[in-house]
Amino acid sequence: MKKTIAGIDMPDSAMARGATERIRATESALMFHHAQRAFLFGALTGYRENMVFDMELLYVGAMFHNVGLNSAHRRSSCRYEVDSANAARDFMREHRAAASAIDEVWMAIALHTTPGIPEHLAPLVALLAAGVQMDVRGARYDEYAVDERDEIVQACPREVGFKKRILEEYARGMEHRPQTTFGTVNADVLDRWDPNYRRLNFCGLVLGSEWPN
Repeated sequence: MKKTIAGIDMPDSAMARGATERIRATESALMFHHAQRAFLFGALTGYRENMVFDMELLYVGAMFHNVGLNSAHRRSSCRYEVDSANAARDFMREHRAAASAIDEVWMAIALHTTPGIPEHLAPLVALLAAGVQMDVRGARYDEYAVDERDEIVQACPREVGFKKRILEEYARGMEHRPQTTFGTVNADVLDRWDPNYRRLNFCGLVLGSEWPN
């Protein structure tokens, strides 16, 4: 892979290389390339907005943000984002990362699908969410130059049918734990994927609780 893509230097530390190897070996090519594009779009956002952030930590967060969807977590009762964050935490401990760095990456991964929160937190949290949302749903698409988008997609291919295929990856990673989608965008995925899925409704939970009034 090119060392510089769309003006972004790809991290090449031992931990970054380890993250690349781990994710390349355990995720599909579609999800691996998505993770790299999420990093690049997030980094570009940080540069454009003059944010101070750690490039290596953003890379590790991007690499691990969807690990919780893998088959190894199919028995988990946690939100997949929490499984992903825990996997990143364990990996970073293997590389003797600082506790503060681990906490920051954990938070970024855990909150990357929670609208309206990440952009108000630390730059790493904001940028991981921005990068993921750009690649998945085209958030702020026009704020990226055409040549930036083209160079990123050339280096990290966006496979044919990516939109439908990534939704399938999400659904397969969550279909065994539908209760974890309550109050999140993940509920939209299962609502489309599983004809038997029924959303929990907050109002119904309040009105149907055992409180007498």
